[in-house]
Parts: sequence; structure tokens; C-alpha cells
Amino acid sequence: MNAVAALSTLAMTLMVANAVADDSTPAMTLVPNGSQASILGSPAMFVGTVRIDPLVSANEPSRVSAAYVTFGPGARSAWHTHPLGQTLVVTAGTGWVQQQGGEKQVIRPGDVIWTPPGVKHWHGATAQTGMTHMAIQEFLDGKNVEWMEPVSDAQYEASR
Repeated sequence: MNAVAALSTLAMTLMVANAVADDSTPAMTLVPNGSQASILGSPAMFVGTVRIDPLVSANEPSRVSAAYVTFGPGARSAWHTHPLGQTLVVTAGTGWVQQQGGEKQVIRPGDVIWTPPGVKHWHGATAQTGMTHMAIQEFLDGKNVEWMEPVSDAQYEASR
């Protein structure tokens, strides 16, 4: 096929593709950096200073939500579970994560933590350093987390 024929074929293909596209196609959404307000972590869900920076809200049919969560030194989540599990991607600092009945584990930038559905756990910064992670979870029946009791100082300090 020569260049003119190839260009003609490409042009016809593009015209057909454009003719098939209709106005019912949803548009992409761009959320500019800094356009969503940070949220302070509620004392009902966190101990210490915690900032939540929303990234993604679940938009039907998607169930995924995500946020950056920044813990000050000594800050941590309360015990909690997720109905469809949770993925954490540590982006800065050093922290800890612990599954109920398991050992507290050190987490650092680049670490990825998967917590299966219904597993009771907590995560947060170490006593000396802050930590930021991206938290990714899905909604099921309108909920993406079940908050429980705070992690006590004794539980937090154990196994340092």
C-alpha cells in the first residue's frame, strides 16, 4: 500500500470513529493538585496529629477511594477493618503497622501493605518520626472502613 492509500485509509478510519462517538460518552475529570482541602483526622478515628489529603472518591460504577494520610510522630489510627481490604503505599517517613494478634512491623517508603477484608489492624508513625502513606480501599454497601477502639499507649509502645 502506498503512502497516499495509507493516509486515505487512516482518514476514513478516523471519520468512522468520530461518527460512531456520541455525546453520551462521559468526560474525563481532572482534579488539580491543591484543589481539595486537607482534613484533620478525627480523635474518634486517630490518636495524635493526622492530616488526610483526599485523592479519589468512589464514582459509580467504581468503588475505589484513596487518600494520602500523614501521621505526626506518635500518631496512629484506631483499630479498624475494611469490608473489601486495603492497600497502603508508604511514601515518606517511617511507621508501624500491626494486625491484631500479630507483631508490629516497621514500614518505610516504597513498602506496600495489603490488609485482607475484615482483618483488624492499625497503622501510624513511629514515636520519633512522621509517616505518610497512600490508602486505597473500596466501598461495599456504602462503607469502606469500620472504626473500632483506639490503639492504647501500651499497645502502641509494645514491641518497640
